[in-house]
Amino acid sequence: MPNLADARRLLIVAHAPSANTRRLRDAVVAGTEDAGAEAVEVRVLPPLEAGPDDVLAARAVILGTTENLGYMSGALKDFFDRTYYPVLEKTQGLPYALYIRAGHDGTGTRRGVETIVTGLRWRAVCEPVLCRGDFKEEFVNQCRELGALMAAGLDAGVF
Repeated sequence: MPNLADARRLLIVAHAPSANTRRLRDAVVAGTEDAGAEAVEVRVLPPLEAGPDDVLAARAVILGTTENLGYMSGALKDFFDRTYYPVLEKTQGLPYALYIRAGHDGTGTRRGVETIVTGLRWRAVCEPVLCRGDFKEEFVNQCRELGALMAAGLDAGVF
């Protein structure tokens, strides 16, 4: 475990209500471990437990959500509702990444999240990972790669 005073904290806020979405969240976490980023401290929280203090302590964020009625999960929306104003002026430029488990196309979900993070002035470090349609094992690999990318980039000081 890194020295907390020197840690580059990566916050993963992921809504994982099913076995498959838990697999995606766990793959993101496993990817952070694959990166061998010893200076990165990873904190994983469900959206209903994450708050402004968690965001303020983070140097980067990975957001994970399901597509619910063409929008982000209510839990992730609640997270944004509770954290938006307390972090607004303090986290501009915060690097973030997004993955979406979408039963359909995920475009409304993506648009909803991107509208909020644009208002926060957070900075996307890569295109969102859209896990569309029936569940496929490749989704797990894509999420694992996302976790590795974020941890390695944070560790190297790229973002």
